[in-house]
Amino acid sequence: MAWNEPGGNDNKPRDPWGGKDKGPPDLDEALRKLQEKLGSLFGGGGSGSSGGGPRVAVSGGLLLILILVALLIWAFMGLYAVDQQERGVVLRLGKYHETVQPGLHWNPPLIDDVTLVNVTRVNNATHREQMLTEDENIVEVNLSVQYLIYNAEDFVLKVRDPERSLMHATESALRHVVGGSAMDYVLTDGRVQLAIDVQERLQRYLDYYQTGIHISKVNIDDAKPPAEVQEAFDDVIKAREDEERLKNEAQAYANGIIPEARGGAQRQIEEANAYKERVIAEAEGEADRFTKILAEYHKAPEVTRQRLYIDAVQEVLSNSTKVLVDVDGGNNILYLPLDKIVTESKLGLGLADGGGVDIRELTNRVVEQLRRDNAGRTTTRGGR
Repeated sequence: MAWNEPGGNDNKPRDPWGGKDKGPPDLDEALRKLQEKLGSLFGGGGSGSSGGGPRVAVSGGLLLILILVALLIWAFMGLYAVDQQERGVVLRLGKYHETVQPGLHWNPPLIDDVTLVNVTRVNNATHREQMLTEDENIVEVNLSVQYLIYNAEDFVLKVRDPERSLMHATESALRHVVGGSAMDYVLTDGRVQLAIDVQERLQRYLDYYQTGIHISKVNIDDAKPPAEVQEAFDDVIKAREDEERLKNEAQAYANGIIPEARGGAQRQIEEANAYKERVIAEAEGEADRFTKILAEYHKAPEVTRQRLYIDAVQEVLSNSTKVLVDVDGGNNILYLPLDKIVTESKLGLGLADGGGVDIRELTNRVVEQLRRDNAGRTTTRGGR
């Protein structure tokens, strides 16, 4: 037979464990027993029998349980963990109490207020602003600031809104640095130094305000003139590039011409020195030769004089290309342009091999030919 099948005379369900039917449990009895146990734990007496004692006892037990549960929840709410990258700033009744390090901590809820601050994460803030330069030009500068929080107590308590203060201080430092620089310096090769100057000034501001913020890096992302004057600025940039290009070309030309000029000057100096040495040597040789000839002249004046005259005439005539011939038996003096004769008769005289021309031999040949021609003409006249 199944446990829930009717049985007996009243057809009521049987107890599945074979027990007797006892009816529904008595709630008041269960609460009374719980009150007695709690009373024994806290040193209280047993349940009384007067003045509706069971009802009062049950209400007191529930209140005690609720208080215990509330205390447990309150205590559990005070547990919190601080991460390795964080620090916890504890305020007790609104006043600074301590700064807790990473780990598991407990603070009484509703009494202590804990603010967790990440002190290792690098934060980034950007700022874009138009401002005047030292030469009264307008530039638009866009910069980014990388920072971290190194003092959690100052960051939470000393300034109401540290990040807003950071933006104001950034704008102030940027305006001060750009306002003391020229436009060309800001837009071209001065960005790195501008970023360094802005970072130093900004850090001084933040330390003075006690924000607890440390600036790790300031970058000038962009610096340009306003859009209204961008075309004119592009023309200026192009002119500057042309100027730089022309300077480079001039420098290259100078690098090529200056060494050449120096080489030419050095060559002329060396030639002059060589000429000087040659002239001096020749003068010294002539002086020495004259001294020796003078000694010979004292020994034989007439012979030496005649020899000097002959040598002088030979030297003069050997450098001349013109020959005057006095033909015997005639009254005419022939002028012979030997330079032209030599040039025109090289082949006829067998001098085409480029050898040297003996002027004396050539003169003798010409004179001999003239004598033969003259003798022929004289014979012809006698025959007639």
